Amino acid sequence: MKQWWRRWTYEVPLAIGGALWEVLVVQLAALLDRLTVRKVIAFIPVAIIVLAYYHRIPIPPELILVGDFLAYIDIFSVLILLGVLSRAATILFAVKQAAAGIAAFASNVASRLQRLDVRHRRQRSASRPHRKPARTEDDRAFGGAWDQVAIA
Repeated sequence: MKQWWRRWTYEVPLAIGGALWEVLVVQLAALLDRLTVRKVIAFIPVAIIVLAYYHRIPIPPELILVGDFLAYIDIFSVLILLGVLSRAATILFAVKQAAAGIAAFASNVASRLQRLDVRHRRQRSASRPHRKPARTEDDRAFGGAWDQVAIA
């Protein structure tokens, strides 16, 4: 009888307490370590549906739509991301076109300013230097038809 009393007053409550500790503390802590914001957001529609089917609390349809939005948040986020990327591509194209236009304008302005350069004007009284003729006087003696024969 003493063995039976010891088992039911000492060992069984310790076993139940150990099991409760394992489930309520250790496993719950492990679950909370693995918990992410995405899992919490995915659980919100489930909670809304449970509240909606619990007939004592009326749930407005807007809250149900919010729950649906949260349930499909991955799909909505991809659609929003694609929309943003397409706008970013359009903006990038417009910026590229504007940059090309500005570069063309700057080069056009630079070339026109070089043509209208007033800093290095020639003085009218200065004479131009004379160019040397392309042929020397020895080459001029042969004449047009005999040039190739004389050089060879």
